Amino acid sequence: MRDARLPKLVLLPGMDGTGELFREFVKALPDEIKTEVVRYPGDVILSYVDLMPFVLAAIPESAPFVLLAESFSTPLAIEFAASCPSNLKGVIICVGFVASPAQGWRRLVASLFAPVAFRVTPPKFVLRFLMAGRDAPLSRRVPVGSALSEVEPKVMAARLRAVLRCDVRAELGRVAVPIFYLQAMQDRLVGGDCVEEILRVRPETVVEAIDGPHQLLQRHPQRSAGIVAEFLRRMS
Repeated sequence: MRDARLPKLVLLPGMDGTGELFREFVKALPDEIKTEVVRYPGDVILSYVDLMPFVLAAIPESAPFVLLAESFSTPLAIEFAASCPSNLKGVIICVGFVASPAQGWRRLVASLFAPVAFRVTPPKFVLRFLMAGRDAPLSRRVPVGSALSEVEPKVMAARLRAVLRCDVRAELGRVAVPIFYLQAMQDRLVGGDCVEEILRVRPETVVEAIDGPHQLLQRHPQRSAGIVAEFLRRMS
């Protein structure tokens, strides 16, 4: 039986938006934690503003809950949390950012690359190197490629452009609930400077570093689930 005292965990997906990559992580959570996985359409271009209704539809009306945002969804979680809903108890950011993770020349290159970045399925070694880690077993690499194949290339490209333009630092300063950050020490997409940016605005943010790649919840579902479960218990 679920413990009604624990907040519900609402999960916002990474750039694929399918929610399928949460599968192993959700299975690893204790039975008493109730979850809701948000999914974004994979066939239509939607801005962060356009995606907010999908977040709102998953939010409990009055029951306590915690938001977990993975990477791409971090700006959505911060924007929502800044409105200070009374039943929101905390925000968990997993390998996320509050401003573009690419700065300077890297941002220019990424902007130029975005329109063609997803016209073809990324080679397996790219997925392994950037997302799942170079030592990722086949069982971890296949779900990533499968999830990406469900989203039209034009949608992925638009989401990449949205990431490069995002800036919710002001909204972060208005979040009233505790913030917990899961950092991947081997992340090749979201670097440590993104964590430092969050700490500059919210120095009380608790950071937990795990030796893993960008696909942290997928590569280390058991450990990540244990850490998240402990955070929810503290929030209860």
